[in-house]
Amino acid sequence: MIDSPAPGAAHDADASEPSEEEVFEQKAVRLAKRERLIAERTDAAGGAYPVAVPVTDTIPALRARFGDLEAGAETGVTAGVAGRVVFSRNTGKLCFATLQSGDGSRIQAMISLAAVGEESLQRWKELVDLGDHVFVSGEVISSRRGELSIMATSWAIAAKAVLPLPNVYGELSEEGRVRSRFLDLIVRDQARATVRARAAVNASLRQTFTAHDFIEVETPMLQVQHGGASARPFVTHSNAFDTELYLRIAPELFLKRAVVGGLDRVFEINRNFRNEGADSTHSPEFAMLEAYQAYTDYHGIADLTQELIQNAAVAVAGSTTVTWADGTVYDLGGQWERLSMYDSLSDAAGRAITPETSLDDLLAFAADVGVEAPPHATHGKLVEELWEHFVKPGLTRPTFVMDFPVDTSPLVREHRSIPGLVEKWDLYVRGFELATGYSELVDPVIQRERFVEQAKLAARGDVEAMRIDEEFLRALEHGMPPTGGMGMGIDRLLMAITGLGIRETILFPLVK
Repeated sequence: MIDSPAPGAAHDADASEPSEEEVFEQKAVRLAKRERLIAERTDAAGGAYPVAVPVTDTIPALRARFGDLEAGAETGVTAGVAGRVVFSRNTGKLCFATLQSGDGSRIQAMISLAAVGEESLQRWKELVDLGDHVFVSGEVISSRRGELSIMATSWAIAAKAVLPLPNVYGELSEEGRVRSRFLDLIVRDQARATVRARAAVNASLRQTFTAHDFIEVETPMLQVQHGGASARPFVTHSNAFDTELYLRIAPELFLKRAVVGGLDRVFEINRNFRNEGADSTHSPEFAMLEAYQAYTDYHGIADLTQELIQNAAVAVAGSTTVTWADGTVYDLGGQWERLSMYDSLSDAAGRAITPETSLDDLLAFAADVGVEAPPHATHGKLVEELWEHFVKPGLTRPTFVMDFPVDTSPLVREHRSIPGLVEKWDLYVRGFELATGYSELVDPVIQRERFVEQAKLAARGDVEAMRIDEEFLRALEHGMPPTGGMGMGIDRLLMAITGLGIRETILFPLVK
């Protein structure tokens, strides 16, 4: 049996990235090869690329079936596979190429003079470059070095790469990965794994909801009025209706309409858009999960959220103990702590802070400890700023932070026993807010009062304040049952499980 080249053997890609001039020259050479392919085509379709190739097997399937072959073994099995050439070595009477499938699986193609003939071997040497998609058909064997291979009896270029690949043995910069994700997916295992992890997370979320009798629904992305969150919207114009429309900042108000209509358990995995800053945990366009369950409260929806996240971790990592990209091991298992916002803030600050603490007292205290007051400061906004200063940095385990100020939560039911608070939690994992949950406000009279207060803030210049939504109020006036609701960023859930930044968890993030 003819041997395959040793790992790391010479190939036709230098270890360094080509210069712009070299890329230009390589493109010219490859385009000339493309013209030759066109000239050699005899079928009616014409063009450089075949419409299809007769693939009989996938590379992952062959590896699963024959991955344990002993070195030098022959199977007598003929297979036709296709993949991208990521390694190539040409010798006198034998050429080697490594073909890579979309999931990163690889198999060796061996093109020998004895099997394909002199003309076909010479065409391979002259036409095939790194990056090309190639089809090969032949016997499945194992080389002397134990490399699973196809000893080709025929081959064809399925698609010609007219630009060279980046070095598949090197590293793309983070900026390069984000701007050219298609290249990132070709050369980096982690990029492919992240896409598959996201798919596994979404599948797991749907399975958990199905087990709890939830219905998946869809709500509008284009809305005549933004609402459901405190955020700055993107504004667009509808020519058909000759009116301004807003890209959705949250699906909440429409999902609640569904609950009013009798869909007691609903969820949506959707795209949201917020015209705000972008950083390591924020993106202007992001994926959000929201769910509402009638006849439960924020405790019940917290239980569900913990189950959703833990099941998703198992779907990706096989366990609730996950290993992040930097090697850190993080435990998402067990029962998560539920921590009072005001109690934890008072303990950390060394002084009592309650819903009755005046705004002036909070402003003075914030100045003393070096916390900058937010624009349009209210009691609630300042309490949350102080909490993030004193308490948030110390959270290590997943933690539900319970019971928020009423003035920062206009869509949440008042606390059943503590005046000035609402029944809301924020879930913190890995140092950032991952999800939020409510005992939903279902009283239309109180909801109108809250909207009016938000409208006053908007009139004073708060661009994130909500507007009065008369259509939503009309729905509530028809009766909404007691309901627990939650929202969670899908991108952030991937961050919590994988340890990656948000631009890595989004397949094609928005960049300047």
